[in-house]
Amino acid sequence: MADMPKIRRENIRWQILLTLNNARPIGTYERIVLSVIQAEYTDATQNEIRRECEYLHDRDLIKVDKRPDGRWFIEIARYGVDIVEYTVVLEPGIARPEKYFDV
Repeated sequence: MADMPKIRRENIRWQILLTLNNARPIGTYERIVLSVIQAEYTDATQNEIRRECEYLHDRDLIKVDKRPDGRWFIEIARYGVDIVEYTVVLEPGIARPEKYFDV
């Protein structure tokens, strides 16, 4: 039987990385990331996005700047770009699809 919460978490992490890769080189606020995630998971919350961003930050895949006004500004880190571009092996925890193309 599929572990739906795990599948959701790992898919959200992948979507966060893709969103931040598209926001390069500037980065973006968490609200933009949340709106992208809500296109797939309409019930996604700010807290859920922050939790997954903390996970990605702890793995050095993204940089998180927690602003004094309460907003989070997020950027993809070098290793996060490598993950998105399929140039490094990915450890479990992120639902990156198998590479099906040659660049």
